[in-house]
Amino acid sequence: MNYPMWDVPVIGSGWVIGMIAIFHVLVSHFAVGGGLYLPLAERKALKEGRDDWMEAVRMHAKFFLVLTLVFGAVTGVAIWFSIGLASPESTSTLIHNFVFGWAIEWTFFIIEITAALVYYYTWGRISNQLHLTIGYIYAGAAWLSLVIINGILTFMLTPGSTWLSVAGSGTEPSAFWYAFFNPTYWPSLILRTLVCVALAGVWAMVTASRIDGFEKPQLKAEILRWSTKWLVPAFTLMPFVFVWYLWSVPESQRQLLQLGVSTIGAGVFTQVTRAALVTVMTSATILGISYFLAYRNPRDFTFGHACSVLFLALAATAATEQAREMLRKPYTIGQHMYSNGVRKSQVAGFNQSGYLSNSPWAQGSNETGRLMFKGQCLSCHTVDGYRSMRSLLAGRDHDSIANVLKTLHQAGDDSPYKAYMPPLVGQPTEIEALTGYLTEMVRRPSAPAAGDN
Repeated sequence: MNYPMWDVPVIGSGWVIGMIAIFHVLVSHFAVGGGLYLPLAERKALKEGRDDWMEAVRMHAKFFLVLTLVFGAVTGVAIWFSIGLASPESTSTLIHNFVFGWAIEWTFFIIEITAALVYYYTWGRISNQLHLTIGYIYAGAAWLSLVIINGILTFMLTPGSTWLSVAGSGTEPSAFWYAFFNPTYWPSLILRTLVCVALAGVWAMVTASRIDGFEKPQLKAEILRWSTKWLVPAFTLMPFVFVWYLWSVPESQRQLLQLGVSTIGAGVFTQVTRAALVTVMTSATILGISYFLAYRNPRDFTFGHACSVLFLALAATAATEQAREMLRKPYTIGQHMYSNGVRKSQVAGFNQSGYLSNSPWAQGSNETGRLMFKGQCLSCHTVDGYRSMRSLLAGRDHDSIANVLKTLHQAGDDSPYKAYMPPLVGQPTEIEALTGYLTEMVRRPSAPAAGDN
């Protein structure tokens, strides 16, 4: 427990990250796919001599610029801020192991921002060929930024045996490329690229829906139909690439998904299974609306229809990101660091010398139980909100809670919690203090809601 814990009431720190990340992923992937959409659409307009197309593409470029550079950049910084507070140990590990990778990504990001601004503000002021070249430079830099980020994101699920063999030794940089090109790197990169292309079409449908279908029926129909075709690669290839991705995930991390799928007929749904089903259903609905409304009846495709497709894309993004996060449980970095910041290699030492023995936040404190709760439980649970400890332990007495904590501490292969909860570490006195703290928490009445007398 080297850092102070960020206590976010009701929703917990994880959902703060999640809510920011869901919107950021939706926009950042559009920044990649949309970066290719724009020069290709402009090239089509130039090739066919369509001034009306060119004007529509220019308006889309303005929307693209504001959304990706402003909202995308702000939410990107917000993710860094929130993960640094919610999971400082994991963030520290990512920075120390991938500082060179982050530097490369920021280089591409600077090129990306510069090219986007130059692309928009030089519209009609430079030659068409040079303008297209700038658009392609943006598209390349944006995709290369994804190439770098993907390596770091997939590392958190599958760091790979080579990196794990040197983790904690101080020689982790020697395994940089093994950690970067980890087992799930390539299927994840292809999946994300397909999502980027699909989101380019979805966002383009939003701006195209604003075209008056009575004044410019041909223009609206052509742009909508061309945009919906951008969804085809994703819906055709993603099922196959997704199977490849799952095949690359360790067997231990696939258990929750496999349990939910194998028992779905009996009504047993794990959180991973629920998220996967939401992704499938929303994706299928997007395909149906895009084909039957945007492609078959483009003149009647309204801004409301486009927003519905966008909302479904947001739901699919949220469900997919949740499933990816849940597959990591009980780790934030697979087989290395648990979700509460305890490294797998530290468990035995904490059990022998004590979890709080060297913590700067515990020196002189007589609140061992509270500090144990904050350090080992608060990263995933709240007192009265999301994954409420008071609700989960409701009706249990001191001995019953002690038995639960004993099971978590022993973390045996037969433990029902082992697949998704870290082992409880610490000396017996610390665990007893946590037992007493949780017992008192259950006995205390819930805090009154705002406005209650």
